[in-house]
Amino acid sequence: MMPNIDPRALKGMMAKMGIKSTDLIATKVTIECQDKDIVIEAPQVTRIEMQGAVSFQIAGTITEKEKPLDIDITDDDIDTVKQATGISDTDVIKEALKASGGDIAKAILSLKPETS
Repeated sequence: MMPNIDPRALKGMMAKMGIKSTDLIATKVTIECQDKDIVIEAPQVTRIEMQGAVSFQIAGTITEKEKPLDIDITDDDIDTVKQATGISDTDVIKEALKASGGDIAKAILSLKPETS
């Protein structure tokens, strides 16, 4: 809140401007992103309606959980990496491809020994 302003007066000013806010009782909020989930425990959730738009303000304890990438690794990808690196262990190649997000060039670079 704003310093030195009575919360009731602030709510009244917001109502005069056409802004409605409502506190919601929630136990957990989860935001599902493409690559991770954001979980907010013990949230304080406020619904704000202004000029026909609805938004939410959320505060709480935040944790992020990475989602495993669903990468389609083909036999051709594995063969390409085998030929470029000389590595024959398919499991090692699959792990390198997963770690690189399916990028064959990055997988090859990660498996090639560094030369100095």
